[in-house]
Amino acid sequence: MDEKPQPHRREAEQPILELADWLGDPVEPADFPRTDLRWRHERAAATIGLDGLSDEQWLAHFGRFEPLAGNLPQPLALRYHGHQFRVYNPEIGDGRGFLFAQLRDETGRLLDLGTKGSGRTPYSRTADGRLTLKGAVRELLATEMLEAQGVYTSRTFSIVETGEQLVRGDEPSPTRSAVLTRLSHGHIRIGTFQRLLAHDEADHIRALVDYCLTQFPGPPPPEDAPDRDDPAVQLLHQVVERLADLAASWMVAGFVHGVLNTDNMNVSGESFDYGPWRWLPKWEPGFTAAYFDHAGLYAFGRQPEALGWNCAQLATALRLVAPSRGLVGALERFGELYGRHLRRRWLWRLGLAPRGEQEDAALIAACERHMRETAQSPDDFFHAHRGGRGANGELGDIFADYEPEPSGHPYWQEGAPQSMLIDEVENIWSAIDQRDDWQPLYAKVDALRRMGEAHGPAPSPAAQER
Repeated sequence: MDEKPQPHRREAEQPILELADWLGDPVEPADFPRTDLRWRHERAAATIGLDGLSDEQWLAHFGRFEPLAGNLPQPLALRYHGHQFRVYNPEIGDGRGFLFAQLRDETGRLLDLGTKGSGRTPYSRTADGRLTLKGAVRELLATEMLEAQGVYTSRTFSIVETGEQLVRGDEPSPTRSAVLTRLSHGHIRIGTFQRLLAHDEADHIRALVDYCLTQFPGPPPPEDAPDRDDPAVQLLHQVVERLADLAASWMVAGFVHGVLNTDNMNVSGESFDYGPWRWLPKWEPGFTAAYFDHAGLYAFGRQPEALGWNCAQLATALRLVAPSRGLVGALERFGELYGRHLRRRWLWRLGLAPRGEQEDAALIAACERHMRETAQSPDDFFHAHRGGRGANGELGDIFADYEPEPSGHPYWQEGAPQSMLIDEVENIWSAIDQRDDWQPLYAKVDALRRMGEAHGPAPSPAAQER
């Protein structure tokens, strides 16, 4: 006999429902021919009280999307617009996903369970609303690698294979299908505000600002910031710092997101929505991840610029309700904040105690020169020089002035670091696709988590209050 889904043990609270009439549309999940559980994130489930679900209960919620007890009665496809490769598009929204539930973790922080590949919505246009199994596997690998490298990222909560054969133009078809559920700190995007601006919904912008300040709390603006008491100005200051930190974390990871459109930018500052991502095989600012990014708009070295530009689009939307002077003051902080967070994250990954702004900036410049001259990948570089070891010449002289952070993890004594270059990703997928062998994937996740343990506690995400 099938077990029925059990009530969630925590007190439910879904503040999104107060905005739902104008923020989203109730939708029905797809009726899949099959639901085969391929991945469940036990660590993440424990933080929101869902670790006690049996596999059948898990499939009921994350394969058939039966509501969690006391939670959203029906999924919501969220509404938003966005700049896609700098071209404004008013015809987007959740086209193959929805917000399924909102839950509190053990600290009281609100988290969203959102989907990818869960069926058609009013925003699907001509698409089928589905996700390939390969796409789900790639997202799992991206989130696990980024988390191990200290990046503030969504987590791949669940992968369920759904038994359909999908046709895609950018991979061999027909191919297997899946539905993915991600756990993240909210799904409010810059594009959410852009849509409200396009419809001249000032009252709704104010309500959304209040929601974000309440559910994603952060510090107040600097004492000398103009219009610092205005709620929308406060929010922009927080988002600017969060995205400056996000850009820095990607650069230190050697990660290329690939599609930095405003609808892919979460105002919580969390990295999410992984499509044509790549990790650098060598330090190359012009490296792109998306085969269709012909102009290199979202190349590795242009990611900070892209996130700064996206912050400006949020400021444009907030001008409907906030003074321009305060918004401009927030935007002007991006460059300085990016440099500050790049320095703290670079030193963290090297395992060195920071010395000061000028010294740390000089160290980063020397490291970049070394990687360019040696064609060494960032993963190899940071592993080989952890704690300031293994360097000579200019780099050795700079490292000699730095104090290493204590680290006795055996990972650092191993000959090669964990990496996530495209050949390994394809090999992991090939084992699944050709032999239905999932062990290489699960083994890689275990290895990445071990790497994360070796790095120690990750730098705190910027402009957050926990």
